Amino acid sequence: MIALLACLASFSAFWVAQRLAGVTLLDVMVYRAEGWTVRNGGDLYALEATVHKLPTTYPPFAALLFTPLTLLGVPEMRTFATGFNLALVLAVVHLSLRLVGVERRSQRLMVALWVSALLVWCEPVWTTLRYGQINLLLAVLVLWDLTRRPGNRWAGVGIGVAAAIKLTPALFAVLLALAGLVQAVRLARAGRSWWNPWLRGAVLATVTFLAVTAASWLVLPYDSKRFWTEMVFAASRPGQAEDTANQSLRGVLARLLHTAEPGLAYTVSAALVAVAGLAVAVVSLLRARAAWAVTSCAVTALLISPISWSHHWVWIVPVLILLAAETRRTGSARLRAGTAGMALLFFSFALWWVPHAGSSTTQRPELDQNVWQFTLSAGYTLAGLAFLAVTALRLRENRHHARVRVPRQAQALANE
Repeated sequence: MIALLACLASFSAFWVAQRLAGVTLLDVMVYRAEGWTVRNGGDLYALEATVHKLPTTYPPFAALLFTPLTLLGVPEMRTFATGFNLALVLAVVHLSLRLVGVERRSQRLMVALWVSALLVWCEPVWTTLRYGQINLLLAVLVLWDLTRRPGNRWAGVGIGVAAAIKLTPALFAVLLALAGLVQAVRLARAGRSWWNPWLRGAVLATVTFLAVTAASWLVLPYDSKRFWTEMVFAASRPGQAEDTANQSLRGVLARLLHTAEPGLAYTVSAALVAVAGLAVAVVSLLRARAAWAVTSCAVTALLISPISWSHHWVWIVPVLILLAAETRRTGSARLRAGTAGMALLFFSFALWWVPHAGSSTTQRPELDQNVWQFTLSAGYTLAGLAFLAVTALRLRENRHHARVRVPRQAQALANE
């Protein structure tokens, strides 16, 4: 009861603070405009919504998903979006605790209330609710799949749906496929059936993604053709690479090299990080370190994406929960310091301390940063790279000392 009251008090204070800050829930207004465009039979990818003239960037299925927003008035829609996202904060924390091995439901719920009361104030979560973004929903879909009980035959559907809404979560299907292939070879060599839950999850995620995308194509053939033949290749459509809010490798390199398009430097670095990040995630999954695998895959996706706005980094919620759990388990002073430093970074809003142009297309102070400004504006990316390095280093430790508590699902998959 105390935890519930603390969480309600924090969420209420958060709601009041957002209203006092004059948040506009800009992105949910764009989502509503997409829903109206679908209902009216308009050109989805010619849409320029709100006074900022923001374009549609998601696949057509997302616009179909947004059509119910048109049934609400603007004030009601904003209230719904904030309340729904606050509920999703609880869901993400609850699933993250399950991912790191908190098995008892009553304990998990109590801890989730306390942790949610705190983490709702970190910058990625604050900004997600400020804009009315869908990042928390995507995280819930993915975590829901990856924390299911052993043998669940529907694991993979959530990842497939998330990837149909926004392409980035598809990397989790790649993770399952790679781990499943390695496990299949191991099983075949042992004379056992090569089919395994990881492969099944990857296949189901792929089939779900294709089925949802095909259904969307039937409903919106023109918009689907435009997206999959044109818009999917327009990396700059969501915004300018050098924007301070872009916390991907591409954004950091654009600011470092003082250019709006880092080109080959980004391509090479993204490829290297993709290979290294996926390797770390796959090995972690094969060694029954599911929490490290999932968070490493999420961080890798954020780093290699052309655009990863600061609010996309809501995956810092399971990352911080994992690091805190591991610090408590090992008592490592270094890990405690690193966890505290990462928490400070994501709670400090430091990336907004540097000059930034916001929505201006003519003034770009991000292209003329000094060393300290660049360091602050590269914080999330540097933290992501550091997390992957820590994960890799821990994989090299002796298995007896490095083993962490994992959910029953992860242990069962590893044993199988």
